Amino acid sequence: VQLQASGGGLVQPGGSLRLSCAVSGFTTDYYVIGWFRQAPGKEREWVSCTSSSDGSTYYTDSVKGRFTISRDNAKNTVYLQMNSLKPEDTAVYYCTADIVATYECRYGMANWGKGTKVTVSS
Repeated sequence: VQLQASGGGLVQPGGSLRLSCAVSGFTTDYYVIGWFRQAPGKEREWVSCTSSSDGSTYYTDSVKGRFTISRDNAKNTVYLQMNSLKPEDTAVYYCTADIVATYECRYGMANWGKGTKVTVSS
């Protein structure tokens, strides 16, 4: 399984970014994609998950109403639209994938891509 995240960068508070994750190597259409992040000096935390099959989505409380996870199955790509960004959203964001129940994604995923850095600063 290969995961390629992109789209990070520097943005001002209140701005937006869209992260992308290209997924390849799964032999099944039924898998879960999750976004995790790790801020400087902090532990890695779960951000959001979506299922490739039923479209179910979950978000950690701190990003609800601001972040939206979506997918384009034809392109095998998952997106994380991040709006109303805050300095506390600054982190390296990781795209992950696994064959788990969507809700279980928050507890850990088997496959990780290289992260993409998001910096929210004026």
